[in-house]
Amino acid sequence: MLNMVEIEPNSLQRSLSLLHAELARAQRLDDTSRQMLHAALEDIEQRLGQKENDAAPAEHAAPHRLEALAVGFETDHPSLAASVRQFIGLLGQAGL
Repeated sequence: MLNMVEIEPNSLQRSLSLLHAELARAQRLDDTSRQMLHAALEDIEQRLGQKENDAAPAEHAAPHRLEALAVGFETDHPSLAASVRQFIGLLGQAGL
């Protein structure tokens, strides 16, 4: 059984905001990758809202999509890839 760490929603929101800011600064990111990352982050934002409202959990595909995007960013955007992976780690710790 995995040992989940309680992560404050504010920490996740802060990390999510930082990831959005880094995405905005990524100048050479192609439109398709940018749109895919925005869509995955929007899914995460919805899940965070659902968790706060104790609603039924949403699908868990967003972290997998984020990981796939991080792999694609490795060569041209290593900093963004690292930030995405760090965020995925926080999601995992929070049980999302």
